[in-house]
Amino acid sequence: MTDTLLPNGIKGSGGDSSYFKKGCSPFAQTGRSKLQNKRADLNQQIIKQMRMRAGAENLLKASSNNKVKEMVLLELSYVNSNLQLLMGQLEGLNSSVEVYQNTQETTNIPLIALGLKETKEVDFSTFFKDFILEHYSEDGNSYEDEIADLIDLRQACRTPSRNETGMELLAKYFSHLPLMESRFFSPSRQTGIFFTWYDSFTGVPVCQQNLSLEKASILFNMAALYSQIGTRSDRQTVVGLEEAISSFQKAAGTLNHLKETFTYTPSYDMSPAMLSMLIRMMLAQAQECLFEKTALPGIRNQFSSLMKMAQEAAKVSELYDQVHQSMIQTPIKDNVPFFWSTMSQVKTNHYRSMAHYFVASALLDHRLGPSDDEDKQEKTLSQVYDRLPEGRSPQDILKNKDERECIGKAHIRRAILGHEEALRMYGLCHHLNKMDILQEILKASLQRSLEKYEENENEEEFTDYTEAPDIISKTEHKAEMEVPASTKGPLSVFSAKQRWTAPRTIRLRPEDRDLGFTLKGESPVQVVSLDPLCRAAADSLKEGDYIISVGDTDCKWMGVGEFMRLLKDVDEEGIDIQVVSIMENNPQMPTKSATFSGNLPKTYSMICLAHDVDEKKSRKVSKKLSFISWGLKNKLKSASTLSLPTADNSGALPWNKPFPTFPSSSSYNNDSALY
Repeated sequence: MTDTLLPNGIKGSGGDSSYFKKGCSPFAQTGRSKLQNKRADLNQQIIKQMRMRAGAENLLKASSNNKVKEMVLLELSYVNSNLQLLMGQLEGLNSSVEVYQNTQETTNIPLIALGLKETKEVDFSTFFKDFILEHYSEDGNSYEDEIADLIDLRQACRTPSRNETGMELLAKYFSHLPLMESRFFSPSRQTGIFFTWYDSFTGVPVCQQNLSLEKASILFNMAALYSQIGTRSDRQTVVGLEEAISSFQKAAGTLNHLKETFTYTPSYDMSPAMLSMLIRMMLAQAQECLFEKTALPGIRNQFSSLMKMAQEAAKVSELYDQVHQSMIQTPIKDNVPFFWSTMSQVKTNHYRSMAHYFVASALLDHRLGPSDDEDKQEKTLSQVYDRLPEGRSPQDILKNKDERECIGKAHIRRAILGHEEALRMYGLCHHLNKMDILQEILKASLQRSLEKYEENENEEEFTDYTEAPDIISKTEHKAEMEVPASTKGPLSVFSAKQRWTAPRTIRLRPEDRDLGFTLKGESPVQVVSLDPLCRAAADSLKEGDYIISVGDTDCKWMGVGEFMRLLKDVDEEGIDIQVVSIMENNPQMPTKSATFSGNLPKTYSMICLAHDVDEKKSRKVSKKLSFISWGLKNKLKSASTLSLPTADNSGALPWNKPFPTFPSSSSYNNDSALY
């Protein structure tokens, strides 16, 4: 879907003098727009039924007439039945993954994309004009054009295009929200502006007067749009696979940012448990694309290459199994579409079976010859298995022809059973039954395993019931969350609420690969267990310091593994690092805001919290002004002759328009955060 150019009547805003990119036309008859229109219609119907149910329940409590109560109970049963039907239809929309796939995609297993959250229109004009007149003593009508632009920008965010332009649109509006909050949303005054967003899984509306829900929902839609970009990518090309990998990693990073920043969102689709599951699903899909990229040029029909691909496939299976386990936990299983859960099971069995097929091919087709490196094969085989059948060793399996055939056939049998189970799960879900491509891929994989078994079947042999060992999952290219390059570091550490020392430069000179201290933390790394006699300690390094750079490389977003890789080639002269220390600060008490969810008032604390995994404590952190620019990771290499079974059996954003101009406010321009 492409952007639709609509006139906005503004001159000199960059680009065309009378046009600027808004969202996609809501009337465009594309599959994705039709799906969103159906979602919006279902949300309205769900609201209507919930209001009817609330009214009937109130009448039931207030009435003492038995005849009236019987009529109300009958009406309630009809309303509840209608709600169940509407929820089922909404689940069907969330299961319509074929809408988001690449139209040319005919050989890859479909991926799951998140649907955009729907919202009601909001009119800022009346309140903003009154506030400008009352608070800033200026005529609000003089800012009518800027306010209209802001309203148009929010409206355009409801239908963003499925490309980088759509992401820029959402990011642009998201960057406006802190400006709006500091200019117009006073903690001592109610705005009268209600932001209503609908749960993407249940359709239940959530309404708030502050901007916390608005910010969280825009972040969710940014992640959803990244997932849609990833599913649309052409996975038959390296460029398309890299786009898909990056998109899913960005989706996971955005969801993780949402989880860490807006901890107590009243909408269930943004609850910590649901976000954790969605993050796992995005990373699993990114890992699947990494596997496809490795296999795209073909897989070398060699012992070591086949074993490597077996472990790569086992890694994909392991991640999807974790996704499935998180989906079946209460209360997630009550809201996640059955299609998603079934798809994760299908992929778990499919990729596990592929792993067993690769190991079987390596054992049966590449017997140990005089020119083969026996020690290398033995080491490779020992790294593939967690445990071996009793009485067998890697050397026995490699050298003994009968043992090698026995274990190889056992792997083929497990591959066949796994493919059959994947096809059985496929048949249980009627939404999956609509996906002919998936069925063809599963059948082609099963047929390939059956042919391999027939090639090595010996009618004179007795039936062997040896069970194939489990395969250890391993990958050379792990899918990781991509984070915004423009941010100052993780919000759980670097925030405006923390006070920091100025950066200090320390010279690291490892002695026999020993730094003199240990590190902890995912990002950024923190110094612990410092040897007071080491050179770094003498150079003013202290326990608790955070390392923010190594040489010229910023490492605020790096974990321990990435940080140590930077030090891998450091010579005797050493390398400079920069560190900062946190200063004590007195936290303030959190504020609360009223929330209305499904016509029932609730109270939620909508402050930003971060969780320290090591110390199990929560610490209040500030909201960031932007979450826009992203980096690119995971540049991969791959290799050559076998191929996977297919369906056919073969930094800153370039905004065109400047921010609206509002009355100045020194409170917004002062940035108290060092990072």
